[in-house]
Amino acid sequence: MSEALRGRGVGAGSAAGPQAGTAGSLVAECSGLLAAAATGSAAAAREAREIVATVAGRSLVWPVLEPDAPIEPGASDRARAAARRRACGEPLAYCLGEAAFRHLTLAVDARVLIPRPETERLVDLVLERTAGGRGLAVDVGTGSGAIALAFACEGAFARVIGTDLSPGALEVARANQERCAGGLRSPVEFRLGDLLAPVQGERAEVVASNPPYISMAERDALPTSVRDWEPCEALFAGDEGMAVIDRIARDAAGVLVPGGLLALEVDERRARRARLSVVATGSYAAADVELDLAGRERFVLARRM
Repeated sequence: MSEALRGRGVGAGSAAGPQAGTAGSLVAECSGLLAAAATGSAAAAREAREIVATVAGRSLVWPVLEPDAPIEPGASDRARAAARRRACGEPLAYCLGEAAFRHLTLAVDARVLIPRPETERLVDLVLERTAGGRGLAVDVGTGSGAIALAFACEGAFARVIGTDLSPGALEVARANQERCAGGLRSPVEFRLGDLLAPVQGERAEVVASNPPYISMAERDALPTSVRDWEPCEALFAGDEGMAVIDRIARDAAGVLVPGGLLALEVDERRARRARLSVVATGSYAAADVELDLAGRERFVLARRM
């Protein structure tokens, strides 16, 4: 601990409780709102700290290290509003208006799917297989732009294009492009349209997607924070969840250069079926199923013949 923090007596306010108008008092207030909504005391305290830290523009450990730090009224109001929304079941990322993805902090709202840690592994798999590539990378169904922007920030692609059928999603993606502008190594473009239609006529080194793959029959098994809040068009697909996967596997063949990489994120119940869908097109030399960090079959990768 630094001398500056010792001088401020970090944690010293805990014995008598946090002072009013401070980070600690606001955490306690937000935690109470969340716990009353049956979030659970441990989860409520953790989420309350995240809410307070985010609205204050500080690190997640800041409310713990400096509980007596003053909070300006506007930030307090934003934290209370976020806690009330969270207490109603809205996903925390939407309440905060942002989500972490790899090294990026992305704006998110109900127009886009919240980026998941599993999708970070999809980015890893693509970057590992295209280390020397300089061509075009396409992110199909880009949503918040998470995959496209990660490619543009970390890859060596000549260009990156993200496509989406939702105008609202593309507004979020373009806002995130502005957020990430200082870290972009490749130019990024977001195009409106259905799946690969916006890139017909392009030739790509990579086509990647985290498409909708949940069947409507599985809807009731989803957590309420997902099924009641996140956009249906980003979650559900027909033909037992395979309709969009099948279309991407087929249509990507018309965009990828020979040797180009198709990379799909699916769920473990559909990974092998998705691989068969890719193989059935007759357009790919090989198709492999890769595991996520929990050891589940999650990704299908294939090379264009």
